[in-house]
Parts: sequence; structure tokens; C-alpha cells
Amino acid sequence: MSDFTIGVLGGMGTYATIHLFQQYAEIFPAEKEWERPRIIIDNRCTMPSRVRAFIYHDKTDQLVNEMADSMKSLVEAGCTRIVLACNTSHLFLPRIYEYVPELEEKVLHIIENCVKEMKKEKIAKAFLLASEGTIDSQIYQKALCAEDIECVAPTKDEYPLLRECIEAVKQHTYSEKIKKNFLRLVNRYDTCILGCTELPVLYEKFHLEVTCGHVIDPLYMALKTLKKEYEND
Repeated sequence: MSDFTIGVLGGMGTYATIHLFQQYAEIFPAEKEWERPRIIIDNRCTMPSRVRAFIYHDKTDQLVNEMADSMKSLVEAGCTRIVLACNTSHLFLPRIYEYVPELEEKVLHIIENCVKEMKKEKIAKAFLLASEGTIDSQIYQKALCAEDIECVAPTKDEYPLLRECIEAVKQHTYSEKIKKNFLRLVNRYDTCILGCTELPVLYEKFHLEVTCGHVIDPLYMALKTLKKEYEND
């Protein structure tokens, strides 16, 4: 069998990582378990906050060191491809590559991959839902603009709504208020990017009331890309 092995740096948060694993099982259907590629998950939930590291420069060095350590460990364990199960964590990849340049060829950058796939689908405009760190960093906006895709984002006074939605998944605690806030955001435009790995969990819970015609999950797209690579390996 192929030595194609997926490595996941997870725990950012844990329920988002669980959701990724469920998606993996669905995207790689198999009559026999050995027909799927191996997957190794490091649920490193002890890492500092990615959002705080970006916005407040809080424990940034510690975060970068721990991310690099986990990614190196995944490669040493045999992983041929690495996925970061957190959009905001991608902001720290340039620093990680400075320390461990060989990791760059292993990482499937879920944001770049998402934009590439959106370009193929000829999407012209999208609404971005993400952590305030991801939105303020402009990482999605710049990548989308480079492909002539217009990006709209929530205003700063809506950040608390996003934060509550994200934290609800991290705490595995849902309410009518969370449902109302999520639907208020996701249904605003015809195309919406769920640019935080917690948000697809909410989407699955409330999808029957989602009227947005095209909901994009970057992590799901990344797994689909990995499936193509696996089939061609």
C-alpha cells in the first residue's frame, strides 16, 4: 500500500479536530480499513491561543516553537502531508519555515487551497466568517483579491458574535442564542467561507435553516485535495 500518510496538528480546538476526523472517514470511504490512508493526529490542545498570539503578541514564541515541534514529530512519524486544523494558525507558518524550512513542502495550506478551488468554481464574491485574528490579518482577503475574488467580512462590532459562536463549539455548549447568531451571519450572502474550523460544526448542527446557497469549508476542501493526491500516489 501507499506510504501516503496524513498528519494533523489539531487541538485548536478539540471538537473541530474530531469533526475533521469524521470528515476524513467520509471523504476516504473504504470497504476495508486498509484502503484508507494512514492519519496521525496530534491533538495539542495545550498550545497558547493563536488569536491572542496574533493580536496581542501573547506567547507567540512559545506557540511557534510548539507548532514546529508537533509538525516535526508528525514528519518523523512518517507523515507525508500535514494539515493544520486551525485557520488562524497559518499566520505563523512563515516563522515556522524559518526554523524548519523542510516543513513547507509537507504542509497543505488550507487557505491557499481554498482560494484555488474557489477560483476553479468561478466564485466572484464571498462573505468571510472567521476568528477576529484571521479577519484582521487579511490573510484570506489578500489571497482572494489576488485571484480577483471580492471578500466581505463582518464589522468589528460583530466580532463578539463570532467569538461566541466559536467558543460554543470549543465548549460543546449550544443554545438558541448561538443558533440565532450563527444563522444571522451565515445567511447574509449567497456564498460564505467558514474560515474557522469550529464553524463547520455549527453548520452541520443548523444546516436545515441555512439559506446561504454556497457554504465553503476550507478544511473539507483540503481533505478533498488530499484524496486526489492519495489516488494519484
